[in-house]
Amino acid sequence: MYLKITRLALICLSAFILPVAVMAQSAQKAVTISTPNITMVLNYDHQASITSLTVGGQKVISGADGVFTSVKTDGAMYSSLHLKVSPILIKTKNTVKLNAIHFGPITENWIFTISAQNIKWSIKRSTTRALKVDEAASPVFNFDSINTWEGAYQGYGGLAWFYLFNEKLCTYGVHTRSSDFWNSKNNTGLNITVDAPGKNVCMKYSRTDDDKLAYTIGISGREMQYKMDTGTNRRRFIRKSTDVWAPYTIPAGKSYQTIKLSYFDFNQKYGRGKLMGIDSTAVSAVLNTIARIGVIDSLHFGGNSWHTPYGPICLHEQYIGQLGLGINDPKYLKGYQSCLDYYRDHAIKPDGRVYPRWAYTNEDAMPGKFNQYGFYEAQWGILMDSNPDLVTNVAELYDMTGDNAWVKTHQLSCEKALDWILKRDSNNNGLVEMMTDNESEKRSSDWIDIIWASYENAFVNAKLYHALVKWAAVERQLNNNAKAGYYEDFAARLKTSFNKSTKDGGFWDEEKGCYVHWIDKDKTAHGTNMVTPVNFMAIAYGICDDDARRKIILDNIETQMQQEKLFFWPIAMTTYAPGEGNGWQFPFPNYENGDLFLSWGSIGVKAYAEYSPALALKYVKNVLSQYSKDGLAFQRYGRLKQDGLGDDILSGNSLAIVGLYQAIYGINPKYNRFYLNPHITPELAGTELNYTFRNERLVISLDSNKYSVDNKRFKVIAPKDFGFYATKTQLSYFDGNNANADLQITSAKPLTIEIKNWGSTKMEWTQISAPSSTPLTYIVHQLKPNSDYVYEIDRKLVKNIRSNVLGDIVISGQGSAAVELITISFKK
Repeated sequence: MYLKITRLALICLSAFILPVAVMAQSAQKAVTISTPNITMVLNYDHQASITSLTVGGQKVISGADGVFTSVKTDGAMYSSLHLKVSPILIKTKNTVKLNAIHFGPITENWIFTISAQNIKWSIKRSTTRALKVDEAASPVFNFDSINTWEGAYQGYGGLAWFYLFNEKLCTYGVHTRSSDFWNSKNNTGLNITVDAPGKNVCMKYSRTDDDKLAYTIGISGREMQYKMDTGTNRRRFIRKSTDVWAPYTIPAGKSYQTIKLSYFDFNQKYGRGKLMGIDSTAVSAVLNTIARIGVIDSLHFGGNSWHTPYGPICLHEQYIGQLGLGINDPKYLKGYQSCLDYYRDHAIKPDGRVYPRWAYTNEDAMPGKFNQYGFYEAQWGILMDSNPDLVTNVAELYDMTGDNAWVKTHQLSCEKALDWILKRDSNNNGLVEMMTDNESEKRSSDWIDIIWASYENAFVNAKLYHALVKWAAVERQLNNNAKAGYYEDFAARLKTSFNKSTKDGGFWDEEKGCYVHWIDKDKTAHGTNMVTPVNFMAIAYGICDDDARRKIILDNIETQMQQEKLFFWPIAMTTYAPGEGNGWQFPFPNYENGDLFLSWGSIGVKAYAEYSPALALKYVKNVLSQYSKDGLAFQRYGRLKQDGLGDDILSGNSLAIVGLYQAIYGINPKYNRFYLNPHITPELAGTELNYTFRNERLVISLDSNKYSVDNKRFKVIAPKDFGFYATKTQLSYFDGNNANADLQITSAKPLTIEIKNWGSTKMEWTQISAPSSTPLTYIVHQLKPNSDYVYEIDRKLVKNIRSNVLGDIVISGQGSAAVELITISFKK
């Protein structure tokens, strides 16, 4: 008799009996296994397969070939779908065992262990002889449709996005042990995690001939290699085939693996909170998809999608770490750490030169200028910005993780990368020089790779300034003040020369009202056409601190934007001069001579955010509107029709939304604190963001001149920018962008403080907590050493107190009232 129990009944039952295991056997040799959110049917009638899988009430697999194991060897396919003898079923309270699953040279025993949270499926496998395997599934899940799930987040933070599986037999293979399948429309998620001790795990995703999604787990003794492109064998995404992996050997003997299936609520796990005045669904979608597609595999993070025909990664992009700020997934940050470790070990030449690119093949490389790992010099020229950009990404990732031990392992390599490019300043003016002296050599030197920027290049030097400032701060954290001082001094000289007029050897064109792209060795200025990345970087990175210049640049750009009615900033506002770029860039506008590249969105938003938050927000909304039309699944947009162009799908298309988070919402994780520096408009007031910082969920509330950070134990409210850090029993408040805490409160109970005033002579805050005898300890830092101060509660004198030699005051109290006003003021 088949036992049917409703999902509601299961949930009720789970309140009394844990773990939950509901199993019923039918005459057809099928058994049902259930948890509150996952139900599967296991068929063992001359087969071993899962013929039905329901997750969160949604049927995702239904069919005889739903989930099974198989191996193809010596031209023959063996599978648990076809068995001569039915396996043996053994049931206990919370386990189902299926023994003696014999197919070909393989015997498997399956054990399903059921709890309220998950189902663990263990596979014990015996192989009678060594097998040369063409393909194997350990197992394969055949989901009902390619649209069952929108995508699958990988264990390293990447994404298999099924929107890009736009034809049958598309296949994507990666190295990971975990996958989060999700569907935002029905809020359903399924995590599948594989544990195979001593083995390597890989996964592939295929759109089948009948438009199903086949998800295949692979287990091997060595890391699985790729099959396509003999000689390079790096291609992760293929079309019209499913055999992405090269043949490999399974040795004779025994192996063991466990597959854990867990349900998750998509919005609870990946939801971003309450976003006012903006399309919150689009914000979430862009950051959850577009921002991740440059992650090609576990050790290969970049800006170009794995879907791109030759799969390039540009190491000369300074915003790959910054993408993690918007993605806000600890798995991405951890994965990018491993990636940067790999780049450190394989992409830096002995002399410190950083290869600028990696790809599936060597077709984009200079002849002979590539290494065995796929890193290469691009055919267009020596792209110098890879050296500072690698350093910037390491420094920014360190800010997001606070992992001092990890960044220490990159200290020597980052110093080597910086020192290589700093040696290119032959005239000691603080501006490094490119490999070419003038544009007539027709070689490029930066991200805009078919424009012939030469000699002193503002684009590269702006990136270098940013890297020097970021890395000098890291050097101080690593107690190398001498090196930090060297980089700071170089950055100061660079900034001074950068801001000089072109007549005096700098980049500022007084006539055009912009920073030029480059200056040839003969002092001829080129790229006087308001190249937006150059000018936005000058403002966003703090090189241009002249308010008048900033106004000229931003106002002139906006005037032309309104005239042309462009939804996003073009790479250049007017045309490059003939000869300054590859011939097919002309006539204007075309490609890098005037098209719209969304990858410069974060610096554009940051450049405008302090000057005019409304304008910054305007272009964020424009990008979100464009996403609703076409998914942003392009390399760029044409200037004339504003239509999507190019087969390079760039994760940089999300960077305006990253800019929304960083420059408008003001979210800036730092190595020792969470720094909040909002520039919101009235329409954004009331926003409440969910944000994970150091693996802890924070709630960020943004109102007009009232901002807060809350981790459910401690909460800080302030009228301006501030830093927040908390442990289990201690809250640290950082005034403004101070790197050192100004106030630390030790409390065993939840506590809220609202900063009323924080100046050099008076510090005042409201303390909100439940009345208690539990002691509180305050330490106020950054005071005048050995000086007298007055300590008041609710305007009443408690005592006079003197700061110590470090400028600290330590106060102990109890918090006797629910709300108290605390004041510390300098005693004149």
